[in-house]
Amino acid sequence: MRFDPNHLAALSAVLRLGSFEAAAQTLLVTPSAISQRIKALEDRIGSSLVQRGSPCLGTEAGLRIAKHAEDVALLEAAVSEDLRLTRAPGASRLRVAINADSLATWFIPVMAACDGLLFDLVIDDQDHSADWLRRGEVSAAVTAHAKPVTGCDAHPLGALRYIATASPGFRERWFVEGVTQEAATRSPCLIFNAKDQLQARWLGAHVGQGLAPPAHFLPSSQAFVDAALAGVGWGMNPEQLVAPYLAAEQLCPLIPNTPLDIPLTWQVSRVLAPALADVTHAVLISARRHLTPI
Repeated sequence: MRFDPNHLAALSAVLRLGSFEAAAQTLLVTPSAISQRIKALEDRIGSSLVQRGSPCLGTEAGLRIAKHAEDVALLEAAVSEDLRLTRAPGASRLRVAINADSLATWFIPVMAACDGLLFDLVIDDQDHSADWLRRGEVSAAVTAHAKPVTGCDAHPLGALRYIATASPGFRERWFVEGVTQEAATRSPCLIFNAKDQLQARWLGAHVGQGLAPPAHFLPSSQAFVDAALAGVGWGMNPEQLVAPYLAAEQLCPLIPNTPLDIPLTWQVSRVLAPALADVTHAVLISARRHLTPI
């Protein structure tokens, strides 16, 4: 089935911006024209593509087609650049699944190096980001899985190093006799969300298996650091984020010399790999500079 490019542009704009009015302003047409294009596409597909509301959301079919439109734009931009042709107005858009700590530590330089490309980042745990690729909802992902997802190329990046950290006051209060299993069971820890297993993995490796301490849920890399500094709890923080605080003794490791290294892999759709070669190059350079070699 061949799609009308205007219909695809309308759908992509509505789902990206959340309203027919905003899409109309971006595409320099009327909201009525946007509505007609969406309806024509829905009639052609035979199913609803947009859940009308505030904001407008995509149905499963709508999200898949909008993703297709973005992939086509990436391929067309790559061909235009290779042939030195005039590109269509507007930047191409790349949807990537990435864990929050990678975004906070090493991925921003990648974005800065990719001029003319707009990033749509989906934040998910590194153990689950590959699922977005399997569902076809992103074009690339930073994942903890080294095995390539079907239809993808995989590039090892190195390891993101974590340190179990807390404020000196917190350690003195909760671990006065050392990081024992009893103390670890009582002391509050910090957890990003229900998918976050870093604290449990570190405890299992260095303290004891099956420990379930009370936990604060903080879905923010910076909040993790701030909460540790404030003595709210202990947590697994990326070494890059806490290195200055460790040096200033504002934070301390719960147990010295017990890092947790999480190997990361860049996986990219094989169909789009040539069009995203510059992005992959920027990813590998930044990873080489910031991640721990493995």
